[in-house]
Amino acid sequence: MTEAMRRNGRARRGAALRIVLAAVGLGVVLALVALVHRYLLGRLVLDAGVPEPARSALAVSLALLAAAMVLQPAAERLLPLRHARRLAWPAYVWMGALFLLLSLTLASDALLWLMAATWPPGTEPDPIGPARLRALAVAGIGGAATLVGLRGALAGPVLRRLELRLDRWPAGLDGFRIVQISDIHIGPMLGRAFAGEITERVNALAPDLIAVTGDLVDGSVERLRHDVAPLAGLRARHGTFFVTGNHDWYSGAAAWVAEAEALGFRALRNERVTIGSGAARFELAGVDDQRGDWLHGSPCDVARALAGRDPAVPVVLLAHDPTTFAEASQRGVDLQLSGHTHGGQIWPFRYLVRLAVRWVEGLHERDGCLLYVSRGTGFWGPPLRLLAPAEITEITLRAPEAA
Repeated sequence: MTEAMRRNGRARRGAALRIVLAAVGLGVVLALVALVHRYLLGRLVLDAGVPEPARSALAVSLALLAAAMVLQPAAERLLPLRHARRLAWPAYVWMGALFLLLSLTLASDALLWLMAATWPPGTEPDPIGPARLRALAVAGIGGAATLVGLRGALAGPVLRRLELRLDRWPAGLDGFRIVQISDIHIGPMLGRAFAGEITERVNALAPDLIAVTGDLVDGSVERLRHDVAPLAGLRARHGTFFVTGNHDWYSGAAAWVAEAEALGFRALRNERVTIGSGAARFELAGVDDQRGDWLHGSPCDVARALAGRDPAVPVVLLAHDPTTFAEASQRGVDLQLSGHTHGGQIWPFRYLVRLAVRWVEGLHERDGCLLYVSRGTGFWGPPLRLLAPAEITEITLRAPEAA
């Protein structure tokens, strides 16, 4: 057997394994979607004794919304973008409402269980009454929270201003301003108008440098080139710099890096550049997102990005995933700018995010190094922002105060 035949055999086995894993994953997702919807139907409709025909209408509505959620990813890839967006809105709004309703129903289950444990034997109330009251409370609170979240997302990002004093920052660059935008997620929900709005607002700040810290898009270059085009208008004295995020890898990172550079961005892929000159300079480093490793063998490589640098010169690192800070802080990075978490996006999801990512949002310090985690400029999935507003971040860097 020739080497070429062996390679072809390995490729076929690899392709077959990916198909099997995708089928298993799809089966798990479908089962979870069905289970969650059946749970809500039981708790909020059947247990509450909702009469016909309302009971059947609610059951059919839940089935249709579940189907929209399941079909939306396929529609996103197969239908023309304008048609895919028509399905994306009800599917993603329901995804957000579903999370809120599920959280409230689980919490109310725990509360009702505790209440039931306190009733003396023989004095338990008719279960329909508490169940109906619970259903009304969950639906009311969940609906109100969904509307508040929609308003928070559709209002657009707030401007968040920070002033950071770095121990090694050069006096000649005191007051240097970086505007960070992150997790823009141009795709099935956010399009060309949003890209144009972000461009205008960032340019109005007249920054020294613009940092785009990943998750620019959700979709292929061919599908979204028109929508991202306004970002070519971003202007800063020292340029616009970009690092990949996990969604950029899902969408074809190599093609998007090329497109970002066509827009006028400078992509930093485990490398760095010098900003300024002489004593008034710093190093700007950037790394690929960690998902690039297992998706395409392109790892996040902080060591490579910082190799050979002058340790006397401060360095700002752009890294989509905040968990990169664990290594970056050990390598003497002065400041890391990240995104990825969306600040949880929909409360109380931030507490689940916290299980995977130690630094969910805001400013953090470790071993004398600083990390700032943006809540993101757009949103992914549900067009909801609940207690986690999107942001455009203006960071002013200050030199140490004179003794």
